[in-house]
Amino acid sequence: MAGLRGARPLPTGLLCAYGFFCSVRPSEPFLTRYLLGPRKNLTETQVFNEIYPVWTYSYLALLFPVFLATDYLRYKPVVLLQGLSLIVTWFLLLYAQGLRAFQLLEFFYGMGTATDIAYYSYIYSVVDVDLYRKVTSYCRSATLVGYTVGSVCGQLLVSLAGWSLFSLNVISLTSISVAFGTAWFLPMPKKSLFFHHAATRPFSLEMKVMDCKNGAIVQDQPGVLRVPGWEDEVKMPLNREGHSAEKKEQKIDALKVLKDLWRDFLQCYSSRTMLCWSVWWALSTCGYFQVINYAQGLWEMVLPSESTEIYNGGVEAASTLLGAVAVFVVGHIKTSWAMWGEVALALFSFLIAAAVYIMNTVHNIWVCYASYVVFRIIYMLLITIATFQIATNLSVERYALVFGVNTFIALALQTLLTLIVVDASGLGLDIFTQFMIYASYFAAISLVFLGSGLYSIMRAHRRQEQVQNRSPESC
Repeated sequence: MAGLRGARPLPTGLLCAYGFFCSVRPSEPFLTRYLLGPRKNLTETQVFNEIYPVWTYSYLALLFPVFLATDYLRYKPVVLLQGLSLIVTWFLLLYAQGLRAFQLLEFFYGMGTATDIAYYSYIYSVVDVDLYRKVTSYCRSATLVGYTVGSVCGQLLVSLAGWSLFSLNVISLTSISVAFGTAWFLPMPKKSLFFHHAATRPFSLEMKVMDCKNGAIVQDQPGVLRVPGWEDEVKMPLNREGHSAEKKEQKIDALKVLKDLWRDFLQCYSSRTMLCWSVWWALSTCGYFQVINYAQGLWEMVLPSESTEIYNGGVEAASTLLGAVAVFVVGHIKTSWAMWGEVALALFSFLIAAAVYIMNTVHNIWVCYASYVVFRIIYMLLITIATFQIATNLSVERYALVFGVNTFIALALQTLLTLIVVDASGLGLDIFTQFMIYASYFAAISLVFLGSGLYSIMRAHRRQEQVQNRSPESC
């Protein structure tokens, strides 16, 4: 219990329970099979080129308004909105028929995805700053375990018990409804990061939120090394003096909040290191979303599920667990990402491109499954490193801003890619051609970061030589 002193156990436990039940969706790995099956009787063109793209468009359209509304409404209402959106999604999945109904379903699913930010932001209002990282890990672990349990249960029920996909969707709807009921018991926060905060600024301690090397929170002391270009970083205040100051809030000024966000945006992205990792985050997340959105479609084309048994649930569970192991391992690796980060991004991006290419060209379902697992492991590993690098010396407010901006850019790129490549109103390409484009996309990312990384290394080497040449003169 000592490790959670400063946290409020009830909201933390309720939030983890919400995340777990919200993620237990045994039907999700079999979604494409369900839509193409006799119960819904949709065509491949309708599913891949007319229904699935709506999720991307709605997610992008809702992300920025939801980002502001989450903070303005103080999290809980948006958490409830997420639960309600997912309930509507699965209700339509069970009983809706026709193209327009499933496009509406994708809109509500996009809303459920966009409101996911409220789940992770809620903890900032109920725990002390030195516990943010620990409680965030609890919440992420809850969703990870829930997703894994859902995938495994779905696979076992389909393969061993012979349950129908309709029954799996009933279980998913039930689990989400339990999560929605749990969310009602969350206490309503009295503060938020941007719109509702203390009016006074005298504090006894200032602290940076994350230290990416050891996962601990570090105090802002003169001896602490900082990433170059971050010397003027605004720190997050702690330990407000007096209870009256805690209860007193500033008058909400939306225009001032937006101006502050814009100023922070310019300062954050003025760092080359920050910009580099953020660019990779946005580019790779765009490609990642496209691959996972249409992977089931590719598997269905490689081996139609009507004629044989499929193992989508087992593959999703395995890739999630192995990815989590990779993330845990990389957290204990000490290396100079500042020097070799761009080259590492180039190398691993090339491996991602190779995995997607093999998935697309070798028409063997087991090769497709293996390539997909490798693809997800590498992405989860790299996105964790990118998160560590971006979070270094960032306050909670600025980390939330950068995360939102990077996600928005990723979705904007994904929307453009979907509109051109996937959507029926664009090229409307078949699934195999799409995946060839996605492999080429990751290969292009690899080349860009390889060139940038080599340039950075050569520039650092020249500087080192110049310093060494000046040393004898100074003596």
